[in-house]
Amino acid sequence: MSIFVIAIVSFLTGLVASLGLGGGMVLIIYLAIFTGMGQLEAQGINLIFFIPIALISIILHTKSKLIIWKKIIPSIITGIVFALIFSFVASILGSEILSKIFSIFIIIIGIKELIKKSDKQNKAEEK
Repeated sequence: MSIFVIAIVSFLTGLVASLGLGGGMVLIIYLAIFTGMGQLEAQGINLIFFIPIALISIILHTKSKLIIWKKIIPSIITGIVFALIFSFVASILGSEILSKIFSIFIIIIGIKELIKKSDKQNKAEEK
């Protein structure tokens, strides 16, 4: 895989992620399966490509007055602290264990989404 193709896929998944659609997870799966990259490296690349997209999203949402900075600062601080802590933990665990944890996480999210969709359909049918 050329770095150009990886960059395009990374940009597109970052763009999808900025819309709240889970593009980061798509990028990690792409890198791990189609490029043979290890889980830890795939997550690192995902984070690197997410940063510029996140900054663009913050700028656009700030201009639209959709961000209340007084309320979001505690989330930013705790997010940075826990990102640093768990990146250290991830480096200790290694790629094989991270792949298994990530697989379980994807399965749990998939089941949760199926249940949530079923609940919405049941409520719609009751009306």
